[in-house]
Amino acid sequence: MPAKNATRQARKAQSPSAQAGEYVRQEIEHVREGKHGARSAKQVIAIGLSKARRAGVKLPPPPGKKPLQATGRKPNPTRSRAAHQALEGEGTAAASHEALSRQAHSSAQRRGSANRRGAAQKSVRTKGAAGRHDAAVKAARTRDA
Repeated sequence: MPAKNATRQARKAQSPSAQAGEYVRQEIEHVREGKHGARSAKQVIAIGLSKARRAGVKLPPPPGKKPLQATGRKPNPTRSRAAHQALEGEGTAAASHEALSRQAHSSAQRRGSANRRGAAQKSVRTKGAAGRHDAAVKAARTRDA
């Protein structure tokens, strides 16, 4: 069950992807805190998206799957417990900055250069002057370090 603060933050967000991002962010924190582990960064993201879907965020179904019809049934507690215990045996390295960065980089490579360029141009338009200034200062700091 997602934490109330993640649900509250997700409701504030405008787009479904921003709402789902809150659930993914919460899941990353869970792994880092040691509540459970994961085999890969992709698994951490998938768990967060799954929780978002169950909470009612309007996301497309996972690739290769049909959208689930609401049956009104509760999740099987035995299966949930087994899945959680399996995750507890995994490590927390999947939520490290390095692992998440590697996942983001490989995901971006699959999107193609035109798509990445469009996303960068949109971020420039929506960031505003102050946001661009802050980003430039941050980039200069990391370059000098």
